[in-house]
Amino acid sequence: MGDSISNANEPLWEFYIPNYILGQGSEIERLPVSPNCPVIVFINSKSGGQLGGDLLLTYRALLNKNQVFDLGEHEPDKVLHTIFGNLERLKSTGDTYAAEIQNRLRLIVAGGDGTAGWLLGVVCDLKLACPPPIATVPFGTGNNLPFSFGWGKKNPGTDHQSVKSFLGQVMKAKEMKIDSWHVVMRMPTPKSGSCDPVAPLDLPHSLHSFQRVATTDSLNMEGYQTYRGGFWNYFSMGMDAQVSYAFHSERKLHPEKFKNQLANQATYAKLGCTQGWFFASLVHHHSRNIAQLAEVKIMRKLGHWEKLHIPRSIRSIICLNLPSFSGGLNPWGTPTLRKKQDRYLTAPFVDDGLLEVVGFRNAWHGLVLLTPKGHGTRLAQAKQVRFMFHKSASDHTFMRMDGEPWKQPLPDDGDKVVVEISHLGQVKMLASHNCIAKSIHDPSTHLSTSHHDEDDDSSSEDSDEDTEERRKFGAADTFKFPQDLEASHFS
Repeated sequence: MGDSISNANEPLWEFYIPNYILGQGSEIERLPVSPNCPVIVFINSKSGGQLGGDLLLTYRALLNKNQVFDLGEHEPDKVLHTIFGNLERLKSTGDTYAAEIQNRLRLIVAGGDGTAGWLLGVVCDLKLACPPPIATVPFGTGNNLPFSFGWGKKNPGTDHQSVKSFLGQVMKAKEMKIDSWHVVMRMPTPKSGSCDPVAPLDLPHSLHSFQRVATTDSLNMEGYQTYRGGFWNYFSMGMDAQVSYAFHSERKLHPEKFKNQLANQATYAKLGCTQGWFFASLVHHHSRNIAQLAEVKIMRKLGHWEKLHIPRSIRSIICLNLPSFSGGLNPWGTPTLRKKQDRYLTAPFVDDGLLEVVGFRNAWHGLVLLTPKGHGTRLAQAKQVRFMFHKSASDHTFMRMDGEPWKQPLPDDGDKVVVEISHLGQVKMLASHNCIAKSIHDPSTHLSTSHHDEDDDSSSEDSDEDTEERRKFGAADTFKFPQDLEASHFS
């Protein structure tokens, strides 16, 4: 990894951070080599079956054990708050070494998409003048975040050589910004029974209750509860979230059966069949289709809301930020020149302040993504998205943010449930040479996406109710708002 390492038992000095920088000791240490790529490592030891614990041991053997944290024992917000506070204190005393460490610092997080999103949210919350970029180790079931930025989607090796190889890639990785998307959800307090509209254990870690809403908000009234949170990859609702909810519920009941990544993916596919996602037109009542559950509005230009037309057969809708969904599939694809001209649709970028809104009829429709130019039903690109749920034949639906699903109660007569998604900030990711995510600021990206052949996508883009009738077989605490930010920003 470097000429300075002459002993296999010595730490990897290029990545090493001394204790006094970490706030673990008062005695100033000087290393044999100034680290070119100092790293703070966060590992979810419960991810990847037993592999998370093995990876934790390997990193602690190769680095200073105090710069490697088990997320089951240490909360990342407290860790980073302590470290950056200590760095600022040392810099104020004239410690130039501390300044070098801070300027070169990179973060590594090993876990599923939920774990990675947790750390991204923490870094976003800290609002650092120069936040460190983040590399993600794929240790989950979908691993959409790592895959988007070139880190793969299979569990990596946990031996010394595999970790050294990964650290070498982290050192060479380029920085890329990613949009942060925040969610405000408002729902009525139940008139009887528990005061919580959704059981706390059923909500994602990134959704939290809070009371402060703008005085001009029409839902700022007694009897409503407000939640807020956020995501980096996607927000979805409908049948895809229902299958995910079934998977997570089963894993919660029988965790011993979910220690192998391939077995987890096989179980997920099996649940897609048993939940009726492949035969949706037979088992899924049309009253639970997206258009029957909610009115959807989008904002293409700031301050101007417009109603989004959703075909009646759409059973799942995804608001997508990254070009990876369900373990590496790209629901948006790359619109052709004709689509760009006729519908103002662009290629997906992770830092353009736009969400790609895509619909699916069933799992067979989703299998189109396995073809070279396959994609879902492209509905819109938007700066903000608002779902307004009204009373329907169903008393609930399913939602999911970055792999974390929940069962969402729907309103009774006269009540409203509103979910609103808005852009709020960016963080820096680390991207390897295999990165599939694209930046709007990269000139080579525009050259590579401006000359695509026209694809035959009429079956995906057009309304398909007639076809549906003929074919009866279907396919951590995070994201805290600044105290001076009013919720009216999201209305």
